[in-house]
Amino acid sequence: MMQRQAYAAYNNSKILTASPAELTLMLYDGAIKFCNIAIAAIEKHDVEKAHNNIMKTERIIIEFQTSLDHKYPVAKEFDRVYTYIISRLREANLKKDPEILEEVLKHLRTMRDTWKEVMQLSQNNSASQVS
Repeated sequence: MMQRQAYAAYNNSKILTASPAELTLMLYDGAIKFCNIAIAAIEKHDVEKAHNNIMKTERIIIEFQTSLDHKYPVAKEFDRVYTYIISRLREANLKKDPEILEEVLKHLRTMRDTWKEVMQLSQNNSASQVS
């Protein structure tokens, strides 16, 4: 019990002190985690757990979609990708289809990895400007 409270406090602190870029990365990681949990739940025929975790993934993607800044042209492309992912998540939830979720996972991992690269490039550029 004590260890769980310490872990929760650590996670809360990590979130409160994270930069917007780090929070975005955490959200991608969360979406991937919930999608994996949903796949495992489907395989165990736990319909409720699968539904709940697909919905958690969907809420994260909706948050990404609603926070897009449409003054940048790339936002339109991200909007299309997010719309597609949301439609696939809804189909996976209706059918309880792990193959659809595997497809969603592939997209989420690609987006997360790209985001990580952007963060690293940004950090490297910031460091080289200071030198």
